[in-house]
Amino acid sequence: MGNCNNAPDLNVKEIKVPNKCEYNFLYVIGRGGFGRVWRAEHRKTKHQYAIKEMQKCKIVNKKSIGSVMNERYLLSNLRHPFLVNMHTAFQDRESLYLVMDLMTGGDLRFHLCKNRTFNEEQTKFFVICILLALEYLHNSTVIHRDIKPENLVFDKNGYLKLTDLGIARIWKPGNDGDTSGTPGYMAPEVMCRQVHGVAVDYFAVGVIAYECMMGKRPYLGKTRKEIRDQILSKQVTIKANYKPIDWSDEAADFINQMIQRKPVNRLGFYGPEEVFAHPWFKNIKWDDYLTQLKQPPYKINVIQQQSRFQSSSDNFDQKFANLQDPEDEASAKQNAELLKRDSIQEAFNGYTFKSQNSQQTIQDQSNSKPTTSMSQQITPTKKNLLDSDRQIESKSQKKYNLVQTLGFNKKLNFTPDQPLAQREQTKKNFDF
Repeated sequence: MGNCNNAPDLNVKEIKVPNKCEYNFLYVIGRGGFGRVWRAEHRKTKHQYAIKEMQKCKIVNKKSIGSVMNERYLLSNLRHPFLVNMHTAFQDRESLYLVMDLMTGGDLRFHLCKNRTFNEEQTKFFVICILLALEYLHNSTVIHRDIKPENLVFDKNGYLKLTDLGIARIWKPGNDGDTSGTPGYMAPEVMCRQVHGVAVDYFAVGVIAYECMMGKRPYLGKTRKEIRDQILSKQVTIKANYKPIDWSDEAADFINQMIQRKPVNRLGFYGPEEVFAHPWFKNIKWDDYLTQLKQPPYKINVIQQQSRFQSSSDNFDQKFANLQDPEDEASAKQNAELLKRDSIQEAFNGYTFKSQNSQQTIQDQSNSKPTTSMSQQITPTKKNLLDSDRQIESKSQKKYNLVQTLGFNKKLNFTPDQPLAQREQTKKNFDF
């Protein structure tokens, strides 16, 4: 019998799959655990992006296939003005590629090394940017788990964006076996292999704010064990006589609450609402940040790109970015054989992704600013969303046990009467 279907046969060649040939790879602007980060230009649209290139052999050897697949999955479901968003993902036999927003302001670590400390206005601005990103993630039941200066990057205007969801996870009970993170910013409960929730991200925010104020982290050490011993030995607090003279008591109190060792005593244990309700953020107009109407207090030195292959405008250490990992001949041969296996290539099935609005980019070089509608992506926080203790979850409020700092020696009742509660409710456009 003949074919009754009169529709033309599907030509596989007509299916446009994202690939490396669509981009000009200009020069390396960073390094990651599995490869390099490139500044690249789309050949057709001339838009520029950051492309994260990850070598499959390194991913396999480090047993991180699940992590990179999880990151791609999260990025394809998340989109927010304070995240470094993904536009496309593709692969070839050797590598995986993530096409991301281009941030030319450099990461916070680069600027910390250059300035050592920041003033209170600048630090508060950085913290607000981080908190807005975390509010979105935590409302989506996602814990980042690796908040650190290297994962916070500036756009050309001076707004700070959160990146690298490599070890981020959708929260689940019984996660006491997860110890991923960076020593120095890792919460005590993670270090001690305890069940943890969103409070681990707020501990890291407190450490970063402390570092911006004091020029060092609260708990120091060269190894994870040394840092853990420091944390377990003594609770660090900013005393009134050690606080920089031009910093407010509210700022010191906020940091002290964020770096509490016990998560139940830490600001943010019950989610973003109580963090935003802290007196340090009194009279903050949150929508001015979401729509980027607020003028950033820290100026980013971004000059016009002078060369197609090299530029000093990206605020990064070129020497570090271009370091090559040594690979002997035997390892190279072994990796080449590894990549020939069908089972290895099949492990990355489904990685390729093309956003439906990939042409409508939210990228660094664009002069357009986020519209007010972006603020509607953020829904009011549900308290206790990620807490595994159901008895604690049943509480509708939490009192701050404020650390003793000048002017804040009393307890405050947490109330929902803050800007976040007034935001317009909208339905999430994705479901995990």
